[in-house]
Amino acid sequence: MTDAIKIDVWSDIACPWCYIGKRNLEKGLAAAAADEDAPNVEVTFHSFELSPDTPVDFEGDELDFLSKHKGMPREQVQQMLERVTGVAAEVGLEYRFDLLQHTNTVKAHELLHFAKENGRQHELAERLMSAYFTEGRHLGREDELVALATDAGLEAEAARDALRSGRYLDAVRADQAQAQAYGISGVPFFVIDGKYGVSGAQPADAFAQIARQVWQERREPAVVEG
Repeated sequence: MTDAIKIDVWSDIACPWCYIGKRNLEKGLAAAAADEDAPNVEVTFHSFELSPDTPVDFEGDELDFLSKHKGMPREQVQQMLERVTGVAAEVGLEYRFDLLQHTNTVKAHELLHFAKENGRQHELAERLMSAYFTEGRHLGREDELVALATDAGLEAEAARDALRSGRYLDAVRADQAQAQAYGISGVPFFVIDGKYGVSGAQPADAFAQIARQVWQERREPAVVEG
């Protein structure tokens, strides 16, 4: 068996395009998995904070955050939110920006590293993004994060200890340093097998195509000149 293609995904649970990109990646890989010679793929999520200066308890909604905190005109923000809501709906996600509670995401990222160590990273990433964008849950609060961790199959007290200890913060910072080294300035960003970079929430077909392409490259014998 050829070693798995590694797909490293830099994202933030508070990034609307990251959730869309995650869903498109999953659909693309599912399509490729139906091939007779299906690619073997391993996906890992990495930390990226879009707004590390965001307070845990931000007063206001998404419109307020982007217009006041980021200095964008409210009309432009409204159009942008309507557009992303429409794109999300096309991939089966019901975004509720009217419910969304802006918060600092560093603790959520720490929890994702805890989940990775315990083999539940994918489940937790899905649970956090769904809670944030479709349910209006407050992902800056410890009790909420612990509850969502248990939804993802993690042990509550172990998750609480992981958050309180801060022992995964170095892993978050290491991910961010790697993103900087790669020159990643926006997310989602996908690194395929450490050699191809894919930026943005690409269509599912694009992810299927690149998985097939890289898998084929792996299977082809190297040409030796002489």
